[in-house]
Amino acid sequence: MIPLRWLFFAKAGYRKKRRVDYPNIRGILYHCGMQKNAASSTGFLFAIPALIWGSTWYAITFQLGTVDPLFSVSYRFVLAALLLIGFCLVRGIPLRFSLRQHRAIFLQALCLFGFNYWLTYMSEQYIASGLVALIFSLIIFLNMIFGRLIMGAPIRKKVLLGAGLGLIGTIMIFAPDLMDYEANEHTVLGILLCLAGVTFASLGNIASAFNQKHKLPVISTNAIGMLYGGLSMFLLALLTGKTPTFDPSMDYILSLIYLAIFGSVIAFSFYLTLIGRIGADKAAYALVVVPVIAITISMVFEDYQLRLIPALGIALLLLGIVFALRK
Repeated sequence: MIPLRWLFFAKAGYRKKRRVDYPNIRGILYHCGMQKNAASSTGFLFAIPALIWGSTWYAITFQLGTVDPLFSVSYRFVLAALLLIGFCLVRGIPLRFSLRQHRAIFLQALCLFGFNYWLTYMSEQYIASGLVALIFSLIIFLNMIFGRLIMGAPIRKKVLLGAGLGLIGTIMIFAPDLMDYEANEHTVLGILLCLAGVTFASLGNIASAFNQKHKLPVISTNAIGMLYGGLSMFLLALLTGKTPTFDPSMDYILSLIYLAIFGSVIAFSFYLTLIGRIGADKAAYALVVVPVIAITISMVFEDYQLRLIPALGIALLLLGIVFALRK
């Protein structure tokens, strides 16, 4: 197991304090009547980010065009951070962390709220979105590998088999698009960028699991982390010679608000809480199922015609999820 005390923070660096229950996702589940039923609450934690992220692809289309993606990502996470910080202040959730804890939060932020999005946006300039979704389905395998190396988590056979079924299902879902896709000299670059993006996303998942293991609360960690991520992407945009711009159109502003509140504040709070509960390997299925939800939305709003092979792929992917998540 790789020792990462120098990367994150040593367990010995924490003083034992009286336990204080702060408002968090568990409190929300309690008021929804789900906290006492572990299966219901876990299903809720799984469904909310999957449903939200399955719809954000449509909101993102309103972000493209006038504003450089780096600035749009920056605006999204800074706005989300400000909303979360305001929530923490109102509800009395502490935002004070030690320097060692800030370093851990910063590393999580760079991976999950920064480089992950930047590299994925970059890759989509060179490869088809179906190929991006296919590559991102590898996050389950990466979460298992990094979870084992960094945290010593076991590689569960049923999760591994379920991931294999999910990968085959994802290939079938996007098979028609991938067969029509014409590769060129930029394809390799796009694939490498996307692989780097999913690697950072996976490391961000493991960083969150690590932080939660060391008692860092999800909501306040996300508040500071999203601020770090948003400001880092803004600085990166400036360093790469980009000029800050903003689209004052109603479509851009409303989609930005939706992505900040639902796609960032709510979805990440539920998803990272799910990681802390069932592990990063199983929680990653909430990301893998996103294309299925996106296709369903497209069938409703864009008259997308589902073919036989993609339909079988969806069935196989869902079978893999059920197999991996069953007790």
